[in-house]
Amino acid sequence: MEKGRRSGNRTLLLTGDGKGKTTSALGMVLRAVGHGLRVSVIQFVKGRKDTGEVRGLAYLPGVEVHVCGLGFVRPGQGGVGSTHAAAARAGLQKAAAALRDPACGMVVLDEVCGAVALGLLEAQAVAEALDAAAPGKVVVMTGRDACDELVGRADTVSRVTEVRHGLTGGWPAQAGVEW
Repeated sequence: MEKGRRSGNRTLLLTGDGKGKTTSALGMVLRAVGHGLRVSVIQFVKGRKDTGEVRGLAYLPGVEVHVCGLGFVRPGQGGVGSTHAAAARAGLQKAAAALRDPACGMVVLDEVCGAVALGLLEAQAVAEALDAAAPGKVVVMTGRDACDELVGRADTVSRVTEVRHGLTGGWPAQAGVEW
């Protein structure tokens, strides 16, 4: 029997260099709300509260959003002592509380894989939060460069691969598409 099935929790992980990881997770949020689940979305790394996704989620009943990042970080820019790392750890505390809350049916850890890859969070700390989750939880983790520890904990893993991106073709970042 799989890890998730033993604990009664379902864990999905969306990683890769392509566009659409968060968008896919938010599609699952929409489905969860349609079934009456309460959802908590914790955004690591991302620091903007004026995005279309944050604004749109505010219209959905039973969805709480915590934008916990301070903005995107380049590799080598973060580190455990940085303000970005402190923000990520605060986000992980919010995530751990949502994971323990039996009333919360789904928890989305948006960009958590990237936060681990950038050294803002330890994979072990994320694993401990997952291990302490109340039974019956759906957990969705997203972000580039998912480490083996998080991939190994997921029941479903999807890798989003970029074939072509409009930004490299000259399209500027667009409201409703990139943010």
